[in-house]
Amino acid sequence: MKFVVITHVPHIKEEKKYYAYAPYVLEMNIWGNYVKEILIVAPMASTDKTAIDCAYNHSNIKFTAIANFDILNFKSLFNAFFKIPSICRYIFVGMKNADHIHLRCPGNIGLLGCFVQILFPNTPKTAKYAGNWDPKSKQPWTYELQRWILSNTFLTRNMQVLVYGEWEGSSGNIKPFFTATYSEKDKMAVVPKVLQGVVDFVFVGTLVYGKHPLYAVQLVENLHQKGYLVRLRLYGEGVERNVLEEYVAANQLESIVFLKGNQSKETLQKAYQDSHFVVLPSDSEGWPKVIAEGLFWGCVPLATAVSCVPFMLDYGNRGILLEMDLEKDILQIETVLSNQSVFDYKQTTGAEWSRGYTMDFFEAEIEKLLAR
Repeated sequence: MKFVVITHVPHIKEEKKYYAYAPYVLEMNIWGNYVKEILIVAPMASTDKTAIDCAYNHSNIKFTAIANFDILNFKSLFNAFFKIPSICRYIFVGMKNADHIHLRCPGNIGLLGCFVQILFPNTPKTAKYAGNWDPKSKQPWTYELQRWILSNTFLTRNMQVLVYGEWEGSSGNIKPFFTATYSEKDKMAVVPKVLQGVVDFVFVGTLVYGKHPLYAVQLVENLHQKGYLVRLRLYGEGVERNVLEEYVAANQLESIVFLKGNQSKETLQKAYQDSHFVVLPSDSEGWPKVIAEGLFWGCVPLATAVSCVPFMLDYGNRGILLEMDLEKDILQIETVLSNQSVFDYKQTTGAEWSRGYTMDFFEAEIEKLLAR
């Protein structure tokens, strides 16, 4: 089977291997287990690979480099006008030669792929929509357009669209799905975590405003001011790093807040294992792997009620749904901090739920999708 992947994810070529963002590549390696040839149509980055990148393990990969673009302002829109025809031509050629078309959405390249796939109604297709599918959520218009095209069974045929969560009124194209990080063999016993001594919080993600890492810092700061022994480690990089560093210095939080940068999967696993709470006060998510990973290792999540997060946290039974109001959220956290049995219940039920979504189960579901 020739399997074409249309994605906005930037790739790096080094020593005849292709690298990209590790969680994405690890998933694509599973799809690759069931196809003979992979054609990737994606932008090529000029940067060196980092700790959060890994390589495809397929032996038969062909790569078609395309330009990246955005439409955030008039200048970028003007430049995109000249790039889009060439990008669409490469996408068309890739799809024409494919036995199975796979789109990665949402994204600008995914949007073009949504249009081009209309020309191939008979080719089996899948689309992984890694963003928030909630029809009631506020989304960029380009995301709304992608959702509309993918949901339209007249324009988009022979397609299974993998989305996070179950949404009322979905068309026949839409299939509730999930993602995973750990396998059955990773299921070491969850160590009970006692709420005595230092209580550890961990934030994992890109340091951008939309994920509100500063709010995570402020939560821990307020608990510290109330006399709790707390500590926060933030893993990730992004444009908000300077803001965080300045805030930590200005408020003398160097002894309780630590910015660790991008780290390997193994380092993050250890961080989850050592932490009591995982914090994700994000504006928008798809299936936040940070929450699933934290649950897997016995962290109690503190997360906003976006996308399928309420479902993941069983509407508060497996964690705390943040309201983005410091006073209210601190009260919620204190309720758990003051009651070991409540923490234990959330930790145990959360770990049990998360461990049902393993890479083994994920791979079995992907095999079914490609067998159609």
